[in-house]
Amino acid sequence: MKKVRFNYFLSAAFCVALALGVVSCSSDNSEPKIPEEPEPEIPEKPEGATAYITKVFDYMPAVGQFTNVLPQYEEGDTQETMNQKVLEAIGNDEGGMITLGGFGGYVVVGFDHTIKNKKGYRDFRVLGNAFYSNANPDPNAPKGGSVEPGIIMVAYDRNHNGVPDENEWYEIASSSYTDCKNELWYDKAVAAGNDVNTYHNYEITYYRPETEPAGAAKEYIRWKDNQGGGGYKEKNAFHKQSYYPKWVTEDKLTFKGTCLPQNGIDESGKGTYYVCYTFLYGYADNELNASDDSAIDIDWAVDASGNKVHLPGVDFIKIYTGVNQENGRLGECSTEVSGVEDLHILEQDIETRK
Repeated sequence: MKKVRFNYFLSAAFCVALALGVVSCSSDNSEPKIPEEPEPEIPEKPEGATAYITKVFDYMPAVGQFTNVLPQYEEGDTQETMNQKVLEAIGNDEGGMITLGGFGGYVVVGFDHTIKNKKGYRDFRVLGNAFYSNANPDPNAPKGGSVEPGIIMVAYDRNHNGVPDENEWYEIASSSYTDCKNELWYDKAVAAGNDVNTYHNYEITYYRPETEPAGAAKEYIRWKDNQGGGGYKEKNAFHKQSYYPKWVTEDKLTFKGTCLPQNGIDESGKGTYYVCYTFLYGYADNELNASDDSAIDIDWAVDASGNKVHLPGVDFIKIYTGVNQENGRLGECSTEVSGVEDLHILEQDIETRK
């Protein structure tokens, strides 16, 4: 009788303990939850920091009319020497310029500090060479001219190893991240027959030409993409050097990323006057450098599934050409970059978009 009573009370005690969370079943293999690292306190103006690029981690332009020119390739140059030339052009407020070539061509840069993500404000600006047309045949057209938008990726050095890791990159979700129906030139682009889709996970491959034509050539560098597209990149009469990066030993180059709607429209109707129209916000080489809409809010960053993420700041920025399009005499859409500025160090308070 005593044994039965003891077992009864033992069972009752076990049930109470289980209900209170004191006892766990042996079949529960869940790991104890590790608390998240507290967000670091990042200063807006670190002592001794410069507002500009101080490092270039990688540079790989796609095929383009300024490839091997901006910066200038010289016989014997390697990836390392080309990276150094890029730094000398666009680092430390030098004010030079580099090309990224056609879709996918990129540059990866870093800084001597973390650019703070300041709530409610834009945090940095990528400098380009966009400008507006003063002679557009359409007097009622929205802003446009030479606008060659680049996608912006940002990374926070969470593991403090000093280099951008693949799992640290996030895309700045800008005005045509989902589609371009809100762009002021959307109807014009549809009427012109442009591809107005945004393609995530777009992939394009360029093939080294078997021969190098001395002059202009319609069928110059072959390309194909993962959307069933393909053809040739043209060589124009104005730029006679090779458009394929000469320090690269591989016979093909593949780039992946988000491909934006085609923003170039032949306003002449004869192939002689193309206008590349401005996206609303969030891209490199898309607006005048002095415009508020050339400035970027780190809080616009999203993960690979399009979910918003919060980063305390960014240590690395990647820019790549976002449009695959030929624009008559203007040539291919090719993002140009002339620097990056930390707006907080420069004391430029630009509120984010509402």
